[in-house]
Amino acid sequence: MVKAGADNQETKPLRHGYTTGACATAAAQAALEALIVQETVMKSTIRLPIGQDVTFDIVRCEFEQTRACAEVIKDGGDDPDATHGARIITEVSWTPEEGIDIDGGIGVGRVTKPGLPVDVGQAAINPVPRKMIREAVAAVLNRYEIHRGVRVVVSVPEGEEIAKKTLNARLGILGGISILGTRGIVVPFSTAAYKASVAQAIRVAVKSGVRHIVLSTGGRTEKFGMELYPALPEEAFVEMGDFVGFAVQQCARQGIRRITLVGMMGKFSKVAQGVMMVHSKSAPVDFGFLAGLAEQAGASGETLQQIREANTAAQVGDMMQALGNEAFFQRMGEYCCRALLKETGSRSRPADLRERQAEGEPDESLQIETVIISMKGDLLGRSAATASHGPGEQSGSDRER
Repeated sequence: MVKAGADNQETKPLRHGYTTGACATAAAQAALEALIVQETVMKSTIRLPIGQDVTFDIVRCEFEQTRACAEVIKDGGDDPDATHGARIITEVSWTPEEGIDIDGGIGVGRVTKPGLPVDVGQAAINPVPRKMIREAVAAVLNRYEIHRGVRVVVSVPEGEEIAKKTLNARLGILGGISILGTRGIVVPFSTAAYKASVAQAIRVAVKSGVRHIVLSTGGRTEKFGMELYPALPEEAFVEMGDFVGFAVQQCARQGIRRITLVGMMGKFSKVAQGVMMVHSKSAPVDFGFLAGLAEQAGASGETLQQIREANTAAQVGDMMQALGNEAFFQRMGEYCCRALLKETGSRSRPADLRERQAEGEPDESLQIETVIISMKGDLLGRSAATASHGPGEQSGSDRER
């Protein structure tokens, strides 16, 4: 796997930050240790989901007989977002019954609309941070051989104000920010240096003899791509982040003739419309467009109305998956493929995946495949198209203009 932020001779490496989920986990671990040993804890080392051990500074730690709290300052790295510098405070307390209860306090939002990874009514602490906190707390209890219940409450004192700079209110997350993070680190996606390192990652792949590159939007999609193509070398997997158009153009310019893109509903719904920079702040999800795709796929009028009123693209994907409407995802994939080929200056013609993957079939035309997965990691749709002429070449009528 080639990380787009990796060090190289041409691009200064970007400094990764840490997610709110990682900060909350480090604070929870420190607070529980302080509660147990009745001493101040000023360092907290946790294992991130990517397998990396990181030590966090605890800027404040207080304890009593039945409760303790610890505070971490969130570091966004070289591409700080709205939560950079936020105070992440986790309080732990003993409960009468065994078990680990996780909740949000001041400045952590509450989910009020469906379509998010967290159920309506729950604190906006996403599944991976919940798992990180739960595992860290359990590990401390096991280390001290304690069999007691623990309540964990994550707070962000300035969270309600910070949330005004995010999309939380539109998503139905009210009262504060979300505690997020699937890998524990914040990879800077919106800098020129990141784009340069994406190009570098593709160059490394080309120089390694790779002819098929798998572009992913993040950690979960990259993992799916690796499982989909286990025979490919690690250099073939490149995280493009939100820079879909840039990454595809770089692949085509550097001679790659087979490109697979793995992503989820939110970003691919934008690609299908020709939007090639898919950051959430760059372009909103167009639910009218998704309803149009569903109509083409034979969805009922009631379903179309539900799509128009949906909260997130992921919710639409879950809805169509539940209905078994495979044509919807096929149609979206086809739109994505056409838009991506157009981005490279190529026309498209349909490609049969089975034929295209047949061994020994020589084809130097640019081939693009899109793989759409759900937030749970389910395959929703897979489509492909092949350029009718090489990248950068134009049809006769275009050349005459």
